[in-house]
Amino acid sequence: MRNCDCGGDDARSCYPSSLTDAMWAVLAPLMPVRDLRKGGRPRKYGDRLILDSIFYVLRSGCPWRMMPRDLAPPDAAHRWFTTWRKNGTWDAIHDELRRRVRVAAGREPEPSAAVLDAQSIKSSEGGECRGFDMGKKTTGRKRHLVVDTMGLILVVMVTSASVNDRPGGRRILARLAEAFTTIALVWADGGYANSIDSTLLTWAKEQLGILVQIVKRNDDVKGFKVLPRRWVVERTLGWLVRNRRLARDYERLTVNSEAMIKVAMIRLMTIRLAGQTIRWNNAIDREAARRINAERLLAV
Repeated sequence: MRNCDCGGDDARSCYPSSLTDAMWAVLAPLMPVRDLRKGGRPRKYGDRLILDSIFYVLRSGCPWRMMPRDLAPPDAAHRWFTTWRKNGTWDAIHDELRRRVRVAAGREPEPSAAVLDAQSIKSSEGGECRGFDMGKKTTGRKRHLVVDTMGLILVVMVTSASVNDRPGGRRILARLAEAFTTIALVWADGGYANSIDSTLLTWAKEQLGILVQIVKRNDDVKGFKVLPRRWVVERTLGWLVRNRRLARDYERLTVNSEAMIKVAMIRLMTIRLAGQTIRWNNAIDREAARRINAERLLAV
């Protein structure tokens, strides 16, 4: 979908990643307001231009230094990306948009159940926390995600790819329990517990008060199969890698990797709240749409 509308006061070149007026109307009230009493010279680049520049890097996957000249200068765009990460702006916008999307869908603002999974992804050379995932035969990093039943991210953690699911699961579940006291049930795949080691399930129940339920795959089934509950987080991982910046992990710092994932979700949720649609075309998304329509019909 060409998510672009050059109306309004936006006279710059329009890219598919650019904010439309409807999207900007959603994001503008959430942007931090500068306290003029603290002084300082006026800003040269507005928030909309900075966001357009960051979204361009996210969607195109290009290096910061290769952005088009009619966007913000690379150093300015990267500086604000880092500033908003450090001062919590990305977190605040992401969490507020998630609550709004849930309310718009008829859900409670805070979730009570979630889905856990991890994705090993190749990384560029250099940077911190690079390792080798023996199971996936991948050198790079691992993205640990906890999403709600709509596929919206609750907690994200990026580690070395060598971190196994069970120790990684403990760390991200601890973050989840700290951030969301309403979560009582988490679905996960067999990598987080098996007949040999199921200590994660006991630890989560006793220490965090969270019931972790394992959704197992039938070994008799060959090829692709959509599994109950697990398809939700698999779809979210698919949403992320459609942004070329996230097809690999190009960030040198894991905190920047986590921030870029949240930026991707911010853009996705903004599109939804602006009343626009994105059409995906793969097996997981088609099956997800079928299941969602079936749930809606059963709820009527």
